Amino acid sequence: MSRRDERRRRIEGSFEEFRKAVAAALGNASREHRLLADERARDMFEVILRGDGVDRALADPLLAGALANPLFKQQLAQAMIDRVEAFREWSERGPDQLTALVDAAAEGPASWPPETWLGTPGAADGGDGVPELWRIGTGEVRGAPEPHGFPVAVPLLDHSHLHISSTHESRATAEALVENLLLRVLSHFQPGLVHVHVWDVGQLTGALPGLYPLTRAGLLTVHDPARLHELLDELSDHIRRVHTGVLTEGHQSVRAVGGRRTEPWRVAVLFGNRQPLKEEHQQQLQRVARNGLAAGIQLFIVDIPVTVNSPIETVTVAADHSATCTMTGKHVTVTLDPPLPRAQVPRACAAIADKREERRNRLSTFADLLPEHFWLDSSAAGVLAPVGFLEGEPVHVGLGDTSPHALIGGPSGSGKTNFLYAMLGSLAARYAPDELELYLLDFKEGVSFAQFAPGRKDPTWLPHARLVGVNVNTDREFGVALLAFLADEMRRRADAAKQHEVTKLEQLREEDPHGHWPRIVAVIDEFQYLFGERDQVTAQATQLLEDVARRGRSQGIHLVLSSQDVSGIEGFWGKSAIFEQFTVRIALPKARRVLAEPQNDAAVELPRWHAVVNHESGVRPGNEVARIPDATAKGTFDKLQAELHRLRPADLAEPILFDGSKVPLLHAVADFRALRPVDGGSPTVLLGQVIDVAGSAAKVRFARTPGRNIAVLGSLADDAAGVLGGAALSLARQHEPGDARFTLACLAEDASPHAQRLAKQLRGAGHEVDLLLGLEGVRKLVDDTAARITASMTGETGTSPAPHYLVVYAVDAAHTLLEAKDPTTRASGVDSLRTVLKHGPENRTHVLGWWRGAQRLKNSLSPGVYDDIGAWIAFDIQGKELLSFGPEQVMAWSPRPRRGLFFDRFEHSRPQVVIPFDTGEEP
Repeated sequence: MSRRDERRRRIEGSFEEFRKAVAAALGNASREHRLLADERARDMFEVILRGDGVDRALADPLLAGALANPLFKQQLAQAMIDRVEAFREWSERGPDQLTALVDAAAEGPASWPPETWLGTPGAADGGDGVPELWRIGTGEVRGAPEPHGFPVAVPLLDHSHLHISSTHESRATAEALVENLLLRVLSHFQPGLVHVHVWDVGQLTGALPGLYPLTRAGLLTVHDPARLHELLDELSDHIRRVHTGVLTEGHQSVRAVGGRRTEPWRVAVLFGNRQPLKEEHQQQLQRVARNGLAAGIQLFIVDIPVTVNSPIETVTVAADHSATCTMTGKHVTVTLDPPLPRAQVPRACAAIADKREERRNRLSTFADLLPEHFWLDSSAAGVLAPVGFLEGEPVHVGLGDTSPHALIGGPSGSGKTNFLYAMLGSLAARYAPDELELYLLDFKEGVSFAQFAPGRKDPTWLPHARLVGVNVNTDREFGVALLAFLADEMRRRADAAKQHEVTKLEQLREEDPHGHWPRIVAVIDEFQYLFGERDQVTAQATQLLEDVARRGRSQGIHLVLSSQDVSGIEGFWGKSAIFEQFTVRIALPKARRVLAEPQNDAAVELPRWHAVVNHESGVRPGNEVARIPDATAKGTFDKLQAELHRLRPADLAEPILFDGSKVPLLHAVADFRALRPVDGGSPTVLLGQVIDVAGSAAKVRFARTPGRNIAVLGSLADDAAGVLGGAALSLARQHEPGDARFTLACLAEDASPHAQRLAKQLRGAGHEVDLLLGLEGVRKLVDDTAARITASMTGETGTSPAPHYLVVYAVDAAHTLLEAKDPTTRASGVDSLRTVLKHGPENRTHVLGWWRGAQRLKNSLSPGVYDDIGAWIAFDIQGKELLSFGPEQVMAWSPRPRRGLFFDRFEHSRPQVVIPFDTGEEP
């Protein structure tokens, strides 16, 4: 073989090997491609099989070839096994779990068999126990090897509307479903909490005939088929009223308000004919559906094509009467509960109507205003409490950010005090003392609020009461003091809110949960006394009232003002900024100018024991006429107070009681009991009780500075003795026994018992007391005191003077005697007295004197020089006589019994009204 042939043979051999290698590679690639294609086909088949379900896949003719292909045998077998396992797990646990869920979320008539509740009116008050689900039938999962039924329920009230679609053959089944659900709802709640409206496009009557007995109780309204717009308008108006009158504290729904439901549900059932509504009706229905749930409106829409932008559950009833619903999905077949027994439905509705009529006609009592359990409500967003009843249903008064203050009017005998008791009792029963504080002030001559403070006959007191003022008809200053206190508290809360970067009390309580931020309700009965004069008190009251009324709302401070006749209060009615804040108006029989006049005269013909309650500034559409139960009889408010007093926190202090008819006891005053020895400092003199919320004392500091003497002006010994006794005893309490000297000079016979009693009390405290009775020795006392002061001033004594208090009753009685001049020195006793007054305080000698007239005091002082009397209290002296001793405001002073005008020229810009102490023996 030639070399050329050998080379060709080798080349052909190499090509053959290459061909075999390529063929092998292509064969492997083809095999891998086929395997991948088979794997993908199996995956796609499994996706289709599990996505559509085994049963549907087996019945699908398009999948028949694939199901017969051995390639997919394993996937089909595994899917069948998995389905069996899934159904086994469902069969073992699923139905029981769903049953437990429905039982927990749908108690009572919401899920129980009809024989347990049909014919028995409900008792639920619409509070926190509203079922979340309502049973419609029994469900089974399609294709389950071992079918197990489970209860099917849908959300309704406050949660979702209901849309029911049926065929011509199943329309009766759909109507039975509606009737069943309505009876479940009506039988769960107290009659009156659910109102049903029915509209049927095809018939004027005939829809849900078994429910017609409800019409006589006003619980069912059947609407004209041609007037759907009237029903939709009524529902729209209701939504607006709820938003403006109920959802006023930032709540998003009636349900969010909490507590017993005050606004009934309205269930509107609309039966259609599977044809769309008119465009305008469709749009309005959509608005009602969108906003209705928050306002307590529930829609049952039957056979009306509708698309709404709100939660809605759909039940579809097939021609064979089986159903599906969006709650369980398309793979569950629902067997709807059978129709309720025809004969029992009207009887059950009649029983509900009878119970409703019974509630409407019964005479409600004070006990009906009270909750079953006390102190469970929160006042964070406001306070709300029933005060009476309208057709058996409670009528509430609410105070919050948008209804901040209330105005109550009614002439004498109209039941104003009874209304206040009903309102306060209802509030106190619902809100704990740390949620609500009451400040109560009664200007008329009576003790309407005295019951709320501990008394001699009844030691109990209302735990919510922090201040009780009675018999203050002559003490208008106390009303100003209360308003000033509220203004200070308002500013304190505003500062705290600013610190926490919030604007309302509700937000402050969230940011500062450990702070003490209760709602405050201040009740001022016969408040018009505050504006009874054209004086400084009226000016202050008007200014403070406007401030509190305007800004108190956001800080949880609410005013309740009541009056027999509010028509003549210029200072109040002339201030629209005040008046507009009192959006809550309560008019008792024959009340004038409380509601919006003249448009609203509802109170003119109001019968006794009734009131018009209006939360819309008195306009007529806001009227609710309520019958007010008796809250003042024995066994009503007094019984409630005793129970609340028993439940009060152990560390809760008694309320402050201000009784204008009583004289304050010195030894019971907190300022007096707090006094301790001052160890060489400046003692504080207590002269009487200031008319303020705290019941604090009028004080003068006896520093070693000129003018630190006290003058009492007036003709009555009792008034003067009360001031001088309180002053001396308060000074004695601030010195150790023997550290101070007291000289008592009584120059008037009618003051002698007071002086002797004071001397006994001072000696009992361990102090040195010199008692001088009568004019004899007065000149020597004055001259010796002046000489001692002079010696101290010149340093002749060589020692620091000890405190010396010169208490003189009726200084002016010795004026003639003191006017006589010493033949040798030509100095008179008046000169010595003036020396004591001028230089005594710097040498720790202070005069506490009683002069029986303003001019008599002037006679004791250097002409035109009144600085030596730095503080004074005047009783039965007209203001114009005091102008030389104080600011211009003293001109407005008119004397009244047991009240004095106090002014300290070194501390005050305006005088204060003071009540002298009773300095009787310490208990």
